[in-house]
Amino acid sequence: MTEQKSVSQSELQFNPLKFLAALGAGGISVMPFAFFQFTHHSGKGLISFSQVGHGSLPFWKEGLFYGMEGIMVVFALLHFFLTARFMGGLLPWMKTQSYKQFLQDPLKNASILAPFISFGMTFNVFIASVRFFVPAMSENLQVLMMPALIAWAILWLALLRMEIKLLGISFAQSFDVSKINFGWLLHPFALGMITVTGTGIAAMSKDADIAHISAFMSAVSGSMGVFLLTVKTVAIFKSHFSAEGLPDKQFLPSLLIVIPNITLYGISGFRLVHYMDNQFGTHLHWLAQVIVVLSFAFEVWYMAFGISMLRSYFKKHFFNQEFHVSQWGLICPFVAFAVLGSFFYKVFVPNPFGYAVVIATVITSVTIYGILFKKNIKCMAISRKIKGHDCSDSLIPKPIQQAQ
Repeated sequence: MTEQKSVSQSELQFNPLKFLAALGAGGISVMPFAFFQFTHHSGKGLISFSQVGHGSLPFWKEGLFYGMEGIMVVFALLHFFLTARFMGGLLPWMKTQSYKQFLQDPLKNASILAPFISFGMTFNVFIASVRFFVPAMSENLQVLMMPALIAWAILWLALLRMEIKLLGISFAQSFDVSKINFGWLLHPFALGMITVTGTGIAAMSKDADIAHISAFMSAVSGSMGVFLLTVKTVAIFKSHFSAEGLPDKQFLPSLLIVIPNITLYGISGFRLVHYMDNQFGTHLHWLAQVIVVLSFAFEVWYMAFGISMLRSYFKKHFFNQEFHVSQWGLICPFVAFAVLGSFFYKVFVPNPFGYAVVIATVITSVTIYGILFKKNIKCMAISRKIKGHDCSDSLIPKPIQQAQ
């Protein structure tokens, strides 16, 4: 009995990329907050539900804003639910031999960073979505800065420990560099997510010690992330230029992962400028504008390029019954584009076109998430019926499609 249990435990499998579903839900819940904060709010601090002004808005805005608030609630709850659910699979798997073997493969182990990115998003969901609706949090935000710093510091230490471990494995293990793909950018993505949270604490905290500690720690993780983003992006493009044709369809969604990276580091720079203004009176508002405008300008052309590369993918694969877990990676680029677009609207030239682009991107993100959620549920139902089928990391096989 003990031996059988040991064998089954060693064969336990879990795909950490599942956390991209929780990450996407958290990101979508934050999008409306960024929309309210940077296209509607005219006061100081972070906007809350009581400051939206329901009852005094035009009819079309009342409908739009209530819809946005509904998105915040639904996707925040979904983020917490999925995070708890996936943690139930992640923790037992991390005790197995298969996890240790997975970690030693430089071509695969970047996906272990997906949970860290999702945990980092949890901080943003609390600060944006939960605080928006809970007056006690809105009114006592400064009281929460120290607990937030402690919790964030624990995640920061865990992530840097993992990043250094993975870098050491990449240096020590030999692997075919030509096989790397954009999924490798999960490394700077994770560091960017942890950095943007830390810079948020630094910019918002009125306690100088808390602000200074979080700013310096953010500079450490941020500098590491920018370095890896630069090195890995160059290596990946070089690999793709030397390869024949596009990557396999499982890897195509990761082509857009550059966009959330740029958003995270752009917003981090924006927040560090505010930290410098608040703590040292540097008056560098112009620099914050330059950072946001250049970051969004980069994303505009890269989004156009990415969509053009994925056009055939959407036509042939996305809308059919095929499902693979990396498809959840399509959510984050649209979330990031809308969030940075809201910043751009505020700091550059507010106009109806920019307003409409942000709303359209929110709708696109929700639509893509709904399609993927439906496909994932269907795939899970098939898995329960057909022994040996796992939709966590594979496509729905053709025999299964025919059986339907």
